[in-house]
Amino acid sequence: MKTSIVIVNYRTPDLCIQCLNSLLCLEHWGLSVGSLIIDNNSNDGSLDSLHIWQKNVNTFVNFKIIPSSVNKGFSSGNNIGINASDGEFVLLLNSDTIVRPGAVELLVKTLKDNPQMGMASPRLEWTDGTPQESCFRFHRPINELIRSAATGPITRLFKRYEVPLRVSDNVIYPEWTSFACVLIRRQVFEDIGLLDEEFFMYFEDVDFCKRAREAGWNIIHNPEAHVVHLRGGSSPVKSQAAKKKRLPRYFYESRSRYYHKHFGRFGLFRANIYWHLGWLVAMGRKLFSNSYQPNICEKQWRDIWTNFCNPAAPYIHPDNY
Repeated sequence: MKTSIVIVNYRTPDLCIQCLNSLLCLEHWGLSVGSLIIDNNSNDGSLDSLHIWQKNVNTFVNFKIIPSSVNKGFSSGNNIGINASDGEFVLLLNSDTIVRPGAVELLVKTLKDNPQMGMASPRLEWTDGTPQESCFRFHRPINELIRSAATGPITRLFKRYEVPLRVSDNVIYPEWTSFACVLIRRQVFEDIGLLDEEFFMYFEDVDFCKRAREAGWNIIHNPEAHVVHLRGGSSPVKSQAAKKKRLPRYFYESRSRYYHKHFGRFGLFRANIYWHLGWLVAMGRKLFSNSYQPNICEKQWRDIWTNFCNPAAPYIHPDNY
């Protein structure tokens, strides 16, 4: 059973090469592996760096570099690789990851041993081994109240709807999992199609997992497989959110598309109203506590209404902001 690894690079050549070097250990595990690196029109010398690395590396793993003439986002880049792959299993892997020895083999074994599962994910962690949240419940409109209020009583009241799941040392079955690293059975793509390219970046993984579950495919998370994820290396959103800076427009375009696609226009409206209710709670709490830091980014009160009137509208490419 062949495994194809798909890595999308956009202006992260050093990180991508670090990720590729971590895959060289696969030759010790006896897997049939092919790796496809999609360069999303970086135009920063990435292709030259990747070709030099490929020329100098000596390994049985087949690394193929595929240049894309355009950058149409995370989904599109991965779809190029998926369409070019031929493995029964497809590993989608961020360029800002480092695969620990044995992780890919263990994910493959997990899907082989659980034929009813469509996807398998590893434990994501920092370089020091500290685990990261990587398993989640689906985003629902009520989650916007929890997230914007960032207040204990509300979080506890709606605990069963909170998106992040606690990090577990045991095998769990989340509703969706991070696509920083996920192994997907080929049959899943044949049943539901590829990643939705109308999402430039963000929410495409939630959307894909939701469609997969609706088609009867579930997800298994095996924390014995370890993959380092250098969060923020391939996208600025997480680092900007941590600093409460304004997020890129494509994040809110994807958010609106997701809620409209899966909950309808009224669902998107409810999500936005819930967010504003949480915002009122956060602002009220801030008046009484100087130490309280709202979980709200700059101009978010306005940005959540991005594409509200036409949530299915094509995204505006970041190059055109």
